[in-house]
Amino acid sequence: MFETTQFHIAGAGVAGLATANALAQRRAPVSVYDPAPAITEVGAGLQISPNGFAVMDALGLGDALRDRSLESRAVVLRNQAGREVLRMDLAQHAHGVFLLAHRAALIDVLYEGIKGLGVDLHLNKAVDTPLSVPDDQLWIAADGVRSKTRAKMNRDGNPFFTGQVAWRALIEGDGPPEAEVFMGPGCHLVSYPLRGGLRNIVAVQERSAWAEDSWNARDDPDNLRAAFKGFGGPVQDWLAQVKTVQIWGLFRREVARVWHKNRTALVGDAAHPTLPFLAQGANLALEDAWVLTQCLADHETAAAAFESYQFKRHDRAIRVIKAANNNARNYHIRNKGLQAIAHSGLRVGSRLFPQAALKKYAWIYGHDVTRS
Repeated sequence: MFETTQFHIAGAGVAGLATANALAQRRAPVSVYDPAPAITEVGAGLQISPNGFAVMDALGLGDALRDRSLESRAVVLRNQAGREVLRMDLAQHAHGVFLLAHRAALIDVLYEGIKGLGVDLHLNKAVDTPLSVPDDQLWIAADGVRSKTRAKMNRDGNPFFTGQVAWRALIEGDGPPEAEVFMGPGCHLVSYPLRGGLRNIVAVQERSAWAEDSWNARDDPDNLRAAFKGFGGPVQDWLAQVKTVQIWGLFRREVARVWHKNRTALVGDAAHPTLPFLAQGANLALEDAWVLTQCLADHETAAAAFESYQFKRHDRAIRVIKAANNNARNYHIRNKGLQAIAHSGLRVGSRLFPQAALKKYAWIYGHDVTRS
């Protein structure tokens, strides 16, 4: 199938470029289309966990990504004052690679991967992914959370505002390679260092006021500082350095019911958009790319391959996204008494059973689609 089928991919983000790499390594002719004039990524930081890194490694891109990232040694939960509540020691107890990377670094590595594989890249070109295509073509829609292809396949309504907004910013700074989560009533802030002397900040607040469903809407840094003025530890020093900040409303889109139609399939956020509470968006996209390509190799027809792909991915995506949504609720406990009890339990559990928190997510991090 690979050498006799022309593959068209709409979208040159993580899902699209990862799928292009996986297909082209099978000697498939691949064309990628993106409306942007250049392959750039203006986003901020992301975390690559072992399930995502396994795909990068299998694609031969693992070392290149490690060279542009920091290897995370811990995830630390702290209360609003900055006191440690729970520490997940990745260096001692985790099996696999956890990376802290700028999104641009991941995009660059994936882009460099396709350069020597004969992939035709068409920039500054928006395409309307068709649902009816010739028998010698297959289309992959990697067109993101506002996927027009998904909308044509699914009549599942509009996304709804979750009552949460998120700010993201980059500042100069360093520190130990750890992801720190500061938890407060109705809000939390995540920060970790990146290679190159930068620090990533993502801050989430529950509020009724709507914010634009866009990653690139600007906000006044003073609004971010006001929302987190009661936080202690290093948070105030970090926020004082913020010069520019983006804000976006967190809108929930359910996992798509239909992932493929005829000879067209969805990958990444187009199929299963997730909110940023478990750092799994990019990792799920990487998993999709590998599984879809493997299913095409294992089946004689596109219909059978696409059906197998959705079967293998649909329930896992739902489960991961549910776990992410639960994190937000657990971080934002408003009742002071309940919060004190919850944090005390986490603190004691962390001391007595230091591996327990990581084991809770072993089904996510230990899932290696390259060996399935």
